[in-house]
Amino acid sequence: MTAITLKPKEDIRIRHGHPWIYDNEIARVEGEPAPGEEVEVRDARGLHVGYAFFNPNSKIRARIYSRTAKSVDEAFFTRAFESAKEWRRFCFGRDALERGMSLRLVYGEADSVPGLIVDGFVGTPLAKDEELSDAQERARSGQGLWLSVQFLSLGVEVRKALIVKALCKVFAPDGIIERSDAPVRALEGLPESTGVLWGSMPERIIMEENGALFEIDLVGGQKTGWFLDQRANRRAAARHAAGRRILDMFCNQGGFSILAAKAEAASVLAVDSSAEALELLRRNAARNQVADRVSVVEANAFDYLRDLEKMGQRFDLIILDPPAFAKNRASLEGARRGYKELNLRAMHLLERGGLLVTFSCSHWFSPEMFDAMLADAAFDSNRRLRVLEERSQDLDHPIMIGYDESRYLKCRIVQVL
Repeated sequence: MTAITLKPKEDIRIRHGHPWIYDNEIARVEGEPAPGEEVEVRDARGLHVGYAFFNPNSKIRARIYSRTAKSVDEAFFTRAFESAKEWRRFCFGRDALERGMSLRLVYGEADSVPGLIVDGFVGTPLAKDEELSDAQERARSGQGLWLSVQFLSLGVEVRKALIVKALCKVFAPDGIIERSDAPVRALEGLPESTGVLWGSMPERIIMEENGALFEIDLVGGQKTGWFLDQRANRRAAARHAAGRRILDMFCNQGGFSILAAKAEAASVLAVDSSAEALELLRRNAARNQVADRVSVVEANAFDYLRDLEKMGQRFDLIILDPPAFAKNRASLEGARRGYKELNLRAMHLLERGGLLVTFSCSHWFSPEMFDAMLADAAFDSNRRLRVLEERSQDLDHPIMIGYDESRYLKCRIVQVL
């Protein structure tokens, strides 16, 4: 096995749990490892640090996959997936999938498979143009499990066939679809790639989350089709929905909106720039028998918040779940301005004592930055904020100490005074 030797002290961050080795941290490379090949990582003294996937075309030159396992074969992936499965069982119950719970089954480096994302969706297929009543859907038998997979690093890309075999062995899915259409693949020197990898794949399914039914698009939906990381946060927001006038910005397919309406919100105004997502939201509202309390608007969030303020609209609870504004360190200041404007305008629209449920999903924008931004927005709006909850992603997206990138989602539920 070829090896890379780190510069002095560059091993400290790795030994503390961070799995990435950057090109400027490497003193020398022994031999000529092929792209994606396993390499041993050594510190400046020549002592063993771990084993990693090597990519000569990426700024992240190596990604640690193990401290002890030299070779990566089907057995390695099977062990890794069994371990990931056991964590989900520990967190959600041993029969979580059997109970119909959709979960992130593999979360990249946090599950020791760098760059691999696997979301498992449990539900029933919905044929194109098929319409089913709520009662009919619940009565349908034959729930299936479909995996939506992203290969976001070269190390897993070149082992795709082995990974698919191991996924089938551990999770026994009905089908596996690749959704590697993320821009981050370009940083690994990889083109975007999509398509069915194994079995059969319905275009849409009906899944249950938090007691509500959702139609999701596994083929064309954002990322892997549904944002599973917000499951617990959607439930937390819905606890405060009863009797309130709610504004849900960046509503996507309606995860927050539908739950809030089912929790007896007085009204829900759902806003998104995607016509396709809003059409699914309308269908989901009807499916959950809350269409009379949910209205939708296709609009740019920044523009529409300004319009609402001009119209003198007021709300009791506002949800802000924007995309990641900070894609890298250089974009942090622009991201801060964007987050601040959104939250400032939301505070202007809230009644005194109203609730703001606000998010950032960029790991570059730290919790300290997020809280400082909220404090600035509150100062500029002449409001005070009382914290009800500080939250993060759900437990099927495990956070690893020493690997800050795994702690990406920030959620604050605050009362605006």
